Amino acid sequence: MKNISDARRIVIKIGSSTLTHETGRINIRRFELLCKVLSDIKNSGREIIVVSSGAVAVGLGKLGLHERPTDTPGKQAVAAVGQCELMYLYDQAFMERNHKVGQILLTRDCIEDPHRLQNIKNTFSTLLKLDAIPVVNENDSVSVEELEFGDNDTLSAQVAVVTEADALIMLSDIEGLYNCDPNKNPDAKLIPVVERIDESIEKIAGGAGSNRGTGGMQTKISAARIAGKHGICTAIINGTRPELLYDLLDGREAGTVFIPEEK
Repeated sequence: MKNISDARRIVIKIGSSTLTHETGRINIRRFELLCKVLSDIKNSGREIIVVSSGAVAVGLGKLGLHERPTDTPGKQAVAAVGQCELMYLYDQAFMERNHKVGQILLTRDCIEDPHRLQNIKNTFSTLLKLDAIPVVNENDSVSVEELEFGDNDTLSAQVAVVTEADALIMLSDIEGLYNCDPNKNPDAKLIPVVERIDESIEKIAGGAGSNRGTGGMQTKISAARIAGKHGICTAIINGTRPELLYDLLDGREAGTVFIPEEK
């Protein structure tokens, strides 16, 4: 699928910087607007799968911590507290708009094991048939390094492949992919369409993202490559403006769209 406006099943990845303030606490105004837009998109007949970061960031805020723990048990405990709060907020926000949610927590071995992978596919399929919105995150409260996806950009691409989605949309703290770093060069220009991910695209995708997340533009390019190899169209848009989802799905220019490879 080359036109993202034709997508019927869409994976939407929401980064920590989209969901939270610098304090780590939920950005309520943006969160509620985002859930409103997603509900409206679902009302239009499209299927929505949400891959949501934010468990650790929300956990830090709820526990009153100012820095991520460096030890594994500490990180897992913060994620456990944050994931509980995060799902409560999603449940409340979507229920107000007559939509149900279901939580799916994954680790990399779930995808790599054929039997477990089939069970995951069945769960996604059934949730969608029941008209629920799957909300996915890495299972940070039990995951260890060798089982991690590493970032939710990669996870979102894997979810798009597993669910045979038509499109992957990643909400970021930047408008999209620029021809150079817009934080360093005021003349940087947004690239609206990437026909092919080559060395030149990878070279300009350096740098990390917000300190509340784990990914940067490099991980988003990698995710677009994974999705593109399976014929899935990918887009990066500014998550601080959830209404851009309307523009993108209505066929208007928004962010950066990556054209997938021919299947």
